Amino acid sequence: MEQAPPDLQRLLHPAPLEPLGHPDAGLEAAVGEESEGARGDEGAGDGTVGEPGGLGLEKTLMFLAVWQGVVQRTWLNGGIVENGMTENNFWLKKIEISVSEAEKRTGRNAMNMQETYTAYLIETRSVEHIDGQSVLTDSLWRRYSEFELLRNYLLVYYPHVVVPPLPEKRAEFVWHKLSADNMDPDFVERRRIGLENFLLRVVSHPILCRDKIFYLFLTQEGNWKETVNETGFQLKADSRLKALNATFRVKNPDKRFTELKHYSDELQSVISHLLRVRARVADRLYGVYKVHGNYGRVFSEWSAIEKEMGDGLQSAGHHMDVYASSIDDILEDEEHYADQLKEYLFYAEALRAVCRKHELMQYDLEMAAQDLASKKQQCEELATGTVRTFSLKGMTTKLFGQETPEQREARIKVLEEQISEGEQQLKSKNLEGREFVKNAWADIERFKEQKNHDLKEALISYAVMQISMCKKGIQVWTNAKECFSKM
Repeated sequence: MEQAPPDLQRLLHPAPLEPLGHPDAGLEAAVGEESEGARGDEGAGDGTVGEPGGLGLEKTLMFLAVWQGVVQRTWLNGGIVENGMTENNFWLKKIEISVSEAEKRTGRNAMNMQETYTAYLIETRSVEHIDGQSVLTDSLWRRYSEFELLRNYLLVYYPHVVVPPLPEKRAEFVWHKLSADNMDPDFVERRRIGLENFLLRVVSHPILCRDKIFYLFLTQEGNWKETVNETGFQLKADSRLKALNATFRVKNPDKRFTELKHYSDELQSVISHLLRVRARVADRLYGVYKVHGNYGRVFSEWSAIEKEMGDGLQSAGHHMDVYASSIDDILEDEEHYADQLKEYLFYAEALRAVCRKHELMQYDLEMAAQDLASKKQQCEELATGTVRTFSLKGMTTKLFGQETPEQREARIKVLEEQISEGEQQLKSKNLEGREFVKNAWADIERFKEQKNHDLKEALISYAVMQISMCKKGIQVWTNAKECFSKM
């Protein structure tokens, strides 16, 4: 017997925020808009990438059918599909997303000033077949700022989710031979890989992957920014000052989130130190390898004045030159491992964002409870005619006399209505808080598993690379020894 799909509305959007709607409805709306655009622009374009129409209607419908089919089958299988594959892997098996190119461009910004920026080509392709036809690859260009806009939107609408971080905008923790210029080709290439990793993180997330705005980010080139801004997510974003106020004034913080916040601080500190150490080691290692090039030069010069020993010295010098030049590729490979560590350096801030949201919700809950208790006390004092605490109203009564019974009854009635509303609000905030904690902690546990796996693999791979590098050094000197033996 098939399991009924769960309440997608509740899973897509946490209770405290205004939902965007059912994911399928959002995708259908997107197709509806595409359909209208196609009818309105008949003859004006062929739906190719770079034109205002974005995807053609037929291609959009085909892609949508695959997207919705994947979602529905995933729910019907309870999140687990054939061969024991998890839902996250299932998505990556059905939808291929890549950031394949980076291109330097020049244009005018919002202030009408000329600027140079880098655009990235996103290619999205379904590996499913519909009616015997494979869905063609769709591609569009995005700037880094558009990736930032997408992530900011996800942070606001999914506050209980540890939203994947973007790669660094400018190079950090660099060693002296590495350029810190954000237009440097090597840096742009590493950022391209990081942006692709960000999209893969989002598409493999069980909640974020179903978002309408994310779908449009991959398929709608024109007017995407306007669509995001129409959601009004900026108005829902919590201010830094408000979050800081809640941090210091909340009375009963959740111990688990407090510990998580401290952990994120420590994780960031540890990875920062690790990256600094790695940069210093890279500097010194680069010098050591390049000094071996001096061996090659000396052996080559020496070979010119020796008749019997010349060939051996020349060969040994060649091995030293090869060894000295190999450090460039080695340190380039190391940068990719450093970028993996940097991802979790930035993940620490994503963890703190979840903790800050919980503190804000807890603070609002405590303020609501405090306000309700105050109103109940006022109502009790009016009903009994006794004032237990100092108040401006009590002082006014002493100066100008008591209220009439009618005035007191009217005030009691207003307070009773406010108390009733306050109790409902407090109950609602309690439920929202519990739902947030439940969803947030489930996602945090998912993140912990991901983090443990990724960092373990990265550190093992880094160790293997270091071992390989040392073996190459041993091999170079072994070859040199053989050259010396033949002299």
